Amino acid sequence: MDPTKWYSETVRSGVIELETDISSEIPLYVQIKEFIKTKITLGEWSVGTKIPSQRALAVIFNVNRSTVVTALHDLIAEGLLEGNTKRGTRVVNNSWNLLAAAPPPDWSSYVQAGTYYPNQPVVQHINRAEFQQGIVRLGTGELSEDLLPSEQMKSIFAGSSMNPFSLGYEEPKGNLYLRKQLAHYLQGRGVSASPSNILIVSGSLQALQLISMGLLPRGSSVLVEKPSYLYSVHVFQSNNIKLVGLPMDEQGVQTNLISRYKEGYHASLLYTIPTFHNPTGTLMSEARRQELMRICTNEGLPIIEDDVYNELWFDTPPPLPLKARDPHALVLYLGSFSKTLSPGLRIGWVVAPEPVIDRLADIKMQSDYGSSSISQWAASEWLHRGLYQEHLVSLRDRLKRRRDLTVQLLTTYFTGMAAWHVPAGGFYIWVKLTVEINMQVLFERALKAGILLNPGTIYHRQTGNYLRISYAYAKPDELEWGMGQLAALMRQLAGT
Repeated sequence: MDPTKWYSETVRSGVIELETDISSEIPLYVQIKEFIKTKITLGEWSVGTKIPSQRALAVIFNVNRSTVVTALHDLIAEGLLEGNTKRGTRVVNNSWNLLAAAPPPDWSSYVQAGTYYPNQPVVQHINRAEFQQGIVRLGTGELSEDLLPSEQMKSIFAGSSMNPFSLGYEEPKGNLYLRKQLAHYLQGRGVSASPSNILIVSGSLQALQLISMGLLPRGSSVLVEKPSYLYSVHVFQSNNIKLVGLPMDEQGVQTNLISRYKEGYHASLLYTIPTFHNPTGTLMSEARRQELMRICTNEGLPIIEDDVYNELWFDTPPPLPLKARDPHALVLYLGSFSKTLSPGLRIGWVVAPEPVIDRLADIKMQSDYGSSSISQWAASEWLHRGLYQEHLVSLRDRLKRRRDLTVQLLTTYFTGMAAWHVPAGGFYIWVKLTVEINMQVLFERALKAGILLNPGTIYHRQTGNYLRISYAYAKPDELEWGMGQLAALMRQLAGT
């Protein structure tokens, strides 16, 4: 077989997927050498890229380290790689450049010069690992495939509708029919809204990006719960906006600190997830909500209320949103279908005063020219036909059963090693490890065993002894296997 063709077929974008063939007439070191050369010449490993270590390559290719060393020495001799004990081995050339006068662009320097912050290394690791075959994802914050209403979604598109279907762009604020449906639907949560003060966005994350770009000057400070989902994404930090953590208790954010923190840090607004908080699962009490609104009203401190988990209650509905008690238009209210209906729809919304909506809509048009018209049409049909409310009844019941199973597994396997509170809704159980364990080692050992975790440090650097356990994504049999294996790993690392 032509070696060039064989190596080209083993290349997968961004991932090393080479199975060395010991029965081949081609020596193992040549197989590895040609694979790396192909990655370089195709531009997948551009000039400046640091390649994996010799030890890591030996594991990846399932060969002795000496075999990898031989391959790398040949590539260094050919001028493609440069070895340095401190900086590792990097790509310094490609085969085309060996014949060219001008050097290729150093894309690594471009990447490092970008103003948008990269994800935390562990978040990047998680994002990649989520798509590996056979991984049990114990921390993933989305619904599993079997909880998504795929058949009903097919019927939406197959059935007739009085709602006009468009393949073109929508107006800046989003599909008018969808905004009318949302305005009506949100009345059930006590939120008064009209189509003119609703903006359709591609999920609540985009809403946060638009707010950070359009409403806050660089150098601002934002008060957030500590821990918070907002620490795991860099939408605010990339615009040079500082996050200031407010401690939480079992009722939610500690409101007695808001005034002092606002003055001390010159905070511009407060971001909160009062209903089934991410990552702790906390449900802010009615008394705490009233106190939060009173203090922020007195301080003139705007609030971003992220309410994407509101509908995922199990026994009784949660207290009314902050936005439902907002006569002074203090609250920017975010919602989404990603946690309840379909993350693939990419449909969320912002409810805010019209000048704010107009500003955010203008920025959105500059960035993506509007959310998908097809997704907006489908979302409006779910609401109009009453299917969304029916789906929520079934979803709550199935999620509650998964929560109960997860609590049972925690009790069986983790008693004496961890502590937790049982959430009244949402996706998450915030598990505190009560034994001394190196979390980085636990993360790596678990991943090697086929279990993907979300360590607490993603959500704040001071929560290193926590795990966010999600019962929304892993199927029941995966939860049982994964939790049992995780407990065994913890006992091993703790020496118990």
